[in-house]
Amino acid sequence: KILILPTMQDVEKLNAMKFMGLLIILGNFISPMLVHLVCCRMMKLTFEFGFCEDTISGLAFASHALLHYSDDIQLASRIGRIAESLISGNLNEHSLRARLTQMSCSAKVFGEPFQATADFCLKGYNSANIVGDVDNAMLCSMLYCIAFFFSISDAVGLQRNMISFMQQMTKHKRINVLHSLMSYYDAVTALIGNGDSCSIDSRIEIKSNKELYHIANQTQNNYLMHHVIINQMYVHCYFKEYLAVANLGEKYRTHTEMNNGAKRVLDFYQIFLEGIAVLCLARDTKEEKWRKIGEEAVNTMAQLVECSTWNFENKRSLLQAELHYLNDRPTMAELSYQAAIVSAREHKFYHEEALACELYGIYLVENGNVLKGLDQLQLAIDKYKQWGATKKVDDVKNFVEACQF
Repeated sequence: KILILPTMQDVEKLNAMKFMGLLIILGNFISPMLVHLVCCRMMKLTFEFGFCEDTISGLAFASHALLHYSDDIQLASRIGRIAESLISGNLNEHSLRARLTQMSCSAKVFGEPFQATADFCLKGYNSANIVGDVDNAMLCSMLYCIAFFFSISDAVGLQRNMISFMQQMTKHKRINVLHSLMSYYDAVTALIGNGDSCSIDSRIEIKSNKELYHIANQTQNNYLMHHVIINQMYVHCYFKEYLAVANLGEKYRTHTEMNNGAKRVLDFYQIFLEGIAVLCLARDTKEEKWRKIGEEAVNTMAQLVECSTWNFENKRSLLQAELHYLNDRPTMAELSYQAAIVSAREHKFYHEEALACELYGIYLVENGNVLKGLDQLQLAIDKYKQWGATKKVDDVKNFVEACQF
């Protein structure tokens, strides 16, 4: 319907659309709830007076706002796809893509394979460089690394890309995105066990996640805090430090409330990591509070599978396996572990396949099937090697050696 609209000609309305296009950018940071109202007004003017370039901005921001402040993920995804189709082939495609990649990629996570988001963000980075938009180039490079981190199993390649982008951010003095990207660099380095310090520009002062947490806390930077906490949860979860994960999950929810209750794209990963941790804690401690959080995580992930089987099926199956283990349902637990492994492999989440193999192996060992469990743990080691997570490989090997003794 938008495609058949006439071109907007009224100068007054064009100026209004231009003003509202600037207002939603500012509102996204200052008063996010205002964005909904402005986007609705932009669409109303579009259908009454015709299509203009700022219509695309209104659609992209509407998609982003729906995702963050409502539960209608599918509508957000559809509107995001409309905005993306209008950007492609537009005379100002590179300028639009540079400005709107962040808004559009949020909904893509829930409607398309997560791996495609990395390429989408890289296109935004290239477009921003073409039009000389340094701010959005640096933002898109960070988004590319985040998508790569959670979806593509090449930790060493990601670390190299991060170093390159951090050097650019330092050169252009984009400190906010630099600090956010550093939190992911720290997480990758924790899994690899090698900071690759020889290739880092001496002008870059690498900060630990502890230092970044202090910076975020001192400056009340919820955006940075969001990244720092989720990366700490990620590392602690992979190294089975589950109480630390649960405590960080509580901090994450607190900072979400400080952000006016806005949901973030990576909330689903916080739910996944915390779910694994608390279900393991529930088995060990028998505390009902951990079970309750774990059951909520399973239910939330089941809802997300309705949006994207590709992105969420393996995560739901792994959480279900841990819940079945907690409920002493061995047959269902084994089937769910196996389903998580197969789904992760088919959907190319090889690092999550490694995690599922490891947890399945631990389940088998703890339930007396040691030989089969050791076979699963060896598969996990092979997958972690493929990922490049050398330090994690050592962690699983230590567990295997303890089992053999």
